[in-house]
Amino acid sequence: MKLLSDWTCRQAPDQARWLVGQYASLGHSGNEKDLHLFLGLVPRRLGKQDLMLTSQDLTMANQAYPGWTPEGWSLDGAARIAALLAFEGIRPFSATFRDLVRTADARELITLYRGLALYPRPESLTDAVGEGLRSNMRAVFESIVHGNPYPRDHFDEHRWNHMVLKALFVGSRLSPIVGLDARVNAELAAILLDYARERWAAGREVSPELWRCVGPFAERVSAYDALQRALAGAPEERSAAVLALLAADTPRARDLLQTVPDITALVADGRLDWNHLTLKKEAA
Repeated sequence: MKLLSDWTCRQAPDQARWLVGQYASLGHSGNEKDLHLFLGLVPRRLGKQDLMLTSQDLTMANQAYPGWTPEGWSLDGAARIAALLAFEGIRPFSATFRDLVRTADARELITLYRGLALYPRPESLTDAVGEGLRSNMRAVFESIVHGNPYPRDHFDEHRWNHMVLKALFVGSRLSPIVGLDARVNAELAAILLDYARERWAAGREVSPELWRCVGPFAERVSAYDALQRALAGAPEERSAAVLALLAADTPRARDLLQTVPDITALVADGRLDWNHLTLKKEAA
């Protein structure tokens, strides 16, 4: 993708000529040895600093692929993904990708998975993606789950639901999941409600973000008692329960909201939302 090529060359001007030549060569040679050589050389040539992006860059990324957010990427990681996008191999890309995943260390896996949505025939990568979702390394798991439109566009409902459940299980945030609100469903709401009740029964806390996926289906999954309990919890739990009840928008939900008019008013004023479950700071 030209954006990645432009960004890497802009940030490493002394290596720009080499990068452009490498991208062009990989697009014509089809030689996987050359690809592996480039992927190994990049960190030494460019370093491992963060990829520096402007707000305009991020807007262009989202325009190029809705939901794509390259925030938090490294310079060498961006160059590696640019090379994979430029590469024209003899074998199907999925075969090359599986081989790369099989031999990658944790940092390399994070880079490989971050580019999922951009690769050719992304639907052919589901097996390799499954390995990443099963990873015990949270950073690897989050490279698929956070800021990555691939799950939104290519996961069936079953895989999507279990991805969200695992995110909660390993302590990952839900807000960075691309398409979370668009892909909530009744089965997911029921799964998460059961999960919340199990944690409560074990004397454990429940992530306030869980209620984001339950609220729209509160009536169908009989979640009102659980939401009423959350309304009596810590401040973030109370805020999340209010947001969930507003999403439910049923008579029972409205009755419960009348018990917390102060929090409901804060939501109406735009001072609480799913990205800010505690009060937003007032502008100076």
